[in-house]
Amino acid sequence: MAKRYGSTYSPKGDASQTAGPVAPAPRPFDGKKPTRVGARSNLLFFAALPLAWKAFRAEPVVMVGYLVALGALVGAAFLTREGLKAEEAYESRKVARRPAIPRKIFGSVLTGLGLGLVGWFGWGPMETVIFAVLGVVLHSLAFGIDPLRNKGFDEVDLFQQDRVAKAVEEAEAHLKAMREALDRTGDRQAEDRLEKFIATARAMFRTVEDDPRDLTAARKYLGVYLLGARDATMKFANLWQKTRNTQARDDWFALLDDLEANFDARHKALLLDDKTDLDIEIEVLRDRLAREGVTSNLKN
Repeated sequence: MAKRYGSTYSPKGDASQTAGPVAPAPRPFDGKKPTRVGARSNLLFFAALPLAWKAFRAEPVVMVGYLVALGALVGAAFLTREGLKAEEAYESRKVARRPAIPRKIFGSVLTGLGLGLVGWFGWGPMETVIFAVLGVVLHSLAFGIDPLRNKGFDEVDLFQQDRVAKAVEEAEAHLKAMREALDRTGDRQAEDRLEKFIATARAMFRTVEDDPRDLTAARKYLGVYLLGARDATMKFANLWQKTRNTQARDDWFALLDDLEANFDARHKALLLDDKTDLDIEIEVLRDRLAREGVTSNLKN
């Protein structure tokens, strides 16, 4: 079937007919991975609950032993969940320091301690050793151990990369505080808008981690601007919970729009600087090869 030809400047033209393919809009879950802090770690909290029933049906001394074992297992579940969160944060960054507290390892030890107490008060010495060893081994196999080495640290420029890691950790703390503040409001649209801004901010984080020299240009964004955004978000969340002030909500959305535009512009500027550095390196290498006659030899 014949179609009318039209373009942007044609009479009654339709620009959409000649426009190139439109890039698909980003989806909410692009670049995200399923979290491991889910049902498996949460089940640890419920796995120890039968001890409470068993404790209150036992003699006083045995009851105390079972309750201590229950506390150890619940503590192990809490440490395991927090350790998984710390590991996810570690793996999401290109430059990161190892967790200061090996929570999953401590969780394995507490699991062994709790099961050992169950074996001691419920059976005997042999069962105590068996239960304790099984608890430590199975917990370690199920959840692994904590990262024990810093990631992305070059010994040649350790100081600069440590500065980057600290700056990114502080920036991530600001983003976490913003997310926690909005969680109290129950405003799904505001939460989605914040997630979009967080994705833009983290793109800059990854660029700074790739080239620590960019930290000087980005420090204000990672520190001052995110700190201000955190304070504004917390005040908006408190006000929205109390008054449902739509004007304050619109102002907060406008603030995030401005921040995202500025973060995106700075990120693109950093990428452009990296491209310029690459071009310079290539030209220097070509000049050196030309002076040494390597280029002419290759042509011959």
